Amino acid sequence: MNVREQKGKMIAEKQDQIERVAKDYYLVKSQSQDKSYDVVATENGWECSCPDHIFRQVCCKHIHAVEISLQIRETVKQQITINEIKNSSCPICQSTNIKKDGIRHNKNYDIQRFKCRDCDKKFSINLGFEKMKTNPQIITSALQLYFTGESLRNTQKFLELQGVKVTHKTIWNWIRKYTNLMEKYLEKITPQVSDKWRTDELYLRIKGDRKYLYAMMDDETRFWIAKQVANTKYTQDVRPMFQESVKVAGKKPKILISDGARNFQTAHKKEWYSRYKKDQTVHIRHVHFKGDMNNNKMERLNGELRDREKTMRGLKKDDSPIISGMQIFHNYIRSHMGLDGATPADKAGISIKGKNKWLTLIQNSSVT
Repeated sequence: MNVREQKGKMIAEKQDQIERVAKDYYLVKSQSQDKSYDVVATENGWECSCPDHIFRQVCCKHIHAVEISLQIRETVKQQITINEIKNSSCPICQSTNIKKDGIRHNKNYDIQRFKCRDCDKKFSINLGFEKMKTNPQIITSALQLYFTGESLRNTQKFLELQGVKVTHKTIWNWIRKYTNLMEKYLEKITPQVSDKWRTDELYLRIKGDRKYLYAMMDDETRFWIAKQVANTKYTQDVRPMFQESVKVAGKKPKILISDGARNFQTAHKKEWYSRYKKDQTVHIRHVHFKGDMNNNKMERLNGELRDREKTMRGLKKDDSPIISGMQIFHNYIRSHMGLDGATPADKAGISIKGKNKWLTLIQNSSVT
């Protein structure tokens, strides 16, 4: 480790020396003057506004400090892992000394039966799908089909090809039941989002009426943080969504990017500006223009929701579980090309294990 790296390490280990403005932009305090230097990530690597970097073209202590700080941040970053729940203990005496004891044949599918060697009780576990007449794999397949764009009736036809006869109303009941179950479970988990968020609105039809779905999304992880259904585009009070965002993320952003709508400006001023004298959120009001690429992350989310809405022919009510289901699918199930095949939850420190993530989420939602 050379001298600059050593000095950078000393800066990184001190408190309040590095301020994260955005993912690729940091302010590092000078150790000899009352000022800060800009450290910015470019296509050619890190650039710093200090004289050492500008005139000598070397990796200065401020750049080293940011790099070391990022390494420390990744090391201490809390990783939440949601594992599959397997049959590993007796529900009667909690003993792990169990063995397989044949198959229980239901009317519609088979389920593994177990026997406890300690209390001699026989049992089977169908966590999250108790008293359901259909195989959990079929139910989760229906959820996957529906939220990837199929209609209820097309999902019904697919299941019929698998030898499963259910009505489209039954599939809707599955969606409603398990979306509500997962939503209550996931609201207890805090995603680790960045300090730069984006917000926008999307036009929807609910009961044939024109409505707007407002969404708050993290810029770095693309995690859909909060939502709000409203009647108007420019005059609706969207402070509830701002409040919900802070509740979900456990913090407010340092930067908020929105269009020029007045209601975003008002909500920002009342919720994240006037209340915080020392730590105010910077609001960047970005006005769209033809060929604009600066708000493409929100536009991708909007396009994703529009494609899903086409097969629904409109929603039936403002608090439809479909909207919450789309949010769960976007955050925890769907792989994103812009995230190298990962989900927003993966990038936000929430890892869901198992090939069938729907099954893992439903199992864990059922035991809490």
